[in-house]
Amino acid sequence: MPDVGEGLTEAEILKWYVQPGDTVTDGQVVCEVETAKAAVELPIPFDGTVHALLFEEGTTVDVGQVIISVQTGEAQAPEAAAAAVAPAPAAAPVAAEAPEEPAAAARQPVLVGYGVSQASTKRRPRKAAPAAQNGSAAAALPAVPAQPEAAPAAPAGLNGNGHAAGERPLAKPPVRKLAKDLGIDLTSVVPTGEGGVVTREDVHAAAAAAITPQTAVSAPAPAVSAAAAPAGAQAEAPAAGDARETRVPVKGVRKVTAQAMVNSAFTAPHVTEFITFDVTRTMKLVQELKEDPDLAGLRINPLLLIAKAVLVAIRRNPDVNASWDEAAQEIVLKHYVNLGIAAATPRGLIVPNIKDAHAKTLGELSTALSELVATARDGKTSPADMQNGTITITNVGVFGVDTGTPILNPGESAILAVGAIKLQPWVHKGKVKPRHVTTLALSFDHRLIDGELGSKFLADIAAVLEHPRRLVTWA
Repeated sequence: MPDVGEGLTEAEILKWYVQPGDTVTDGQVVCEVETAKAAVELPIPFDGTVHALLFEEGTTVDVGQVIISVQTGEAQAPEAAAAAVAPAPAAAPVAAEAPEEPAAAARQPVLVGYGVSQASTKRRPRKAAPAAQNGSAAAALPAVPAQPEAAPAAPAGLNGNGHAAGERPLAKPPVRKLAKDLGIDLTSVVPTGEGGVVTREDVHAAAAAAITPQTAVSAPAPAVSAAAAPAGAQAEAPAAGDARETRVPVKGVRKVTAQAMVNSAFTAPHVTEFITFDVTRTMKLVQELKEDPDLAGLRINPLLLIAKAVLVAIRRNPDVNASWDEAAQEIVLKHYVNLGIAAATPRGLIVPNIKDAHAKTLGELSTALSELVATARDGKTSPADMQNGTITITNVGVFGVDTGTPILNPGESAILAVGAIKLQPWVHKGKVKPRHVTTLALSFDHRLIDGELGSKFLADIAAVLEHPRRLVTWA
């Protein structure tokens, strides 16, 4: 299991795209795994024939464990092949020899050419996977041939791009996939990452230099059916028809969400304030913008204007956009806004964020929102998309709910819950009329935001949405 970055130590195998006997090529996606933050596709780093899949779908595997063996080069000797395949039930994974590919010193060969240190493979004890319980996983270790020891070679020359001649460039799986999607040869990319690792920025720079469009659309990965992809909220069928309870393992997104919510609820002192107001003018503006030819093709909805109102209110109350540094005992004021949007997905709740939302026009913000929602719905949100958020919006109104008391996303100062927009009797210009009305709920960290600042911030959001011309006058 390769290190997919972001400090994660384990992942669950969702689906295998190959089977023993299949031929694979360098860069081909062989499986999809789910970390605690997102689903990630893993490519194979060499050509060969799949010999064995060492873990079944639904198994959680530590980073550094061998999950697939691929036969490369010369054919395996019959006696070695016999020793590699240990007797096991048909449904259990079997052991096989590992690919004979030179590895750097103190590094263990893994699925991608990134590697993990020996120390990083030490993890907390956990229940053995089914493969380990039936003995087949234990047989995998003797079956992996030791790497031949070679005399130290003279330093190889460089190919002009910072890579040693003949060496495979170092890059994480998402970066390799990005390079493949953009048609970029990683050996031609100058690495700027620590230790000579190629980063996303390096790939984009190479694509720009080659005048290659950076908006290439990735080929859709094979869909994972609800029956085949174990999710945190998906229960296994009860063993008996009269079972009164079903136990669902807590893992994946559900596990990390539970941990984050408990940590947030019992670390940051939450305060929640509410405001109910008339948004009829905003709803009229939404309809007008939908008919604006300059915004043709963009998704215009109330959430877009609510997001813009939040950004305007942050500009008027900048101290809201901050975080608490417990170790340094400091308040960190953010001069940028990474606006989080809570998204319900089949795998659970995630909060990706729009980077530098404060600097985007209305059209750019609409595009970013649409891409964020589509990526989350497809289960392709990357861990990087969910990091470094500063403030979050959760739209509970889409479920017909009036409001709620949301829990802060860890590391953020505030979260705004948007309730359902409904026609209600409302006093307007001295008369009771049907008007579009909604309720906002703002939860904030009372260590950072006192009652006055929180109230002003919430009141400013409501004021913008009640009179949307303030999007211009206050901006």
